[in-house]
Amino acid sequence: MSEIQFHEFDDGRKIAFRHAAGAGPTLVFLPGYMSDMDGGKATAMFARAQDMGRACLLLDYSGCGRSNGDFADGTLSRWRDEVLALIEAYVDSDVLMIGSSMGGWLMLMVGEALGERLSGMIGIAPAPDFTTWGFTDEQRAQMAAGEVLYEDNPYGPEPTPTHPGFFADGEANLKLDSEVAITCPVRLLHGQKDEDVPWEISLRLAKAIRSDNVQVTFVKDGDHRLSRENDIALLQATVDQFY
Repeated sequence: MSEIQFHEFDDGRKIAFRHAAGAGPTLVFLPGYMSDMDGGKATAMFARAQDMGRACLLLDYSGCGRSNGDFADGTLSRWRDEVLALIEAYVDSDVLMIGSSMGGWLMLMVGEALGERLSGMIGIAPAPDFTTWGFTDEQRAQMAAGEVLYEDNPYGPEPTPTHPGFFADGEANLKLDSEVAITCPVRLLHGQKDEDVPWEISLRLAKAIRSDNVQVTFVKDGDHRLSRENDIALLQATVDQFY
């Protein structure tokens, strides 16, 4: 793994990232909600990119991992701008985007902004619009009223917060009910035992994306993370399709 570096914004945000130089397109991995670049899928993709001599960029959103900032200030739009800034500063090739869970929503926003620079997208249990289908009407009303929602966290001891700023920004960036202006090849991977993001979301996303080159792969016994050895192998094989 390469050394951790930091990209500093004018407002004092310091975004932690790893960058490996190599052949393009540059693989950019976007982790999920409250996740970071030390996750198993991200590190596996970075290590493989290095082994294959391919360029790769990992990062921690502000308020996550090694990046500074308050997680409560995090929104999709804020994190999109951070990703775009790092791509502008450190990537000199086309971009192959991988988005995991919430990162699968974020990659749509980043991809639309990249335009012709986007050579491909891979979604892993992508979760666009989860501010709508992921909560009850009561929970949505709570966040719309400016309250923080806390839920049980299956992946750690602390409850998972959803802040009203994130909720409002998510509601302003919904994707599934209109055309997503992405024309590159897209691959979506989804476990059918995913208890966090229904696998039907990938079918809705495939329909919404403008590109005709969209393929959805279901893993019948796969969970939300898709981080088992065979899941990682599937992801690696999917990445290889773009080189």
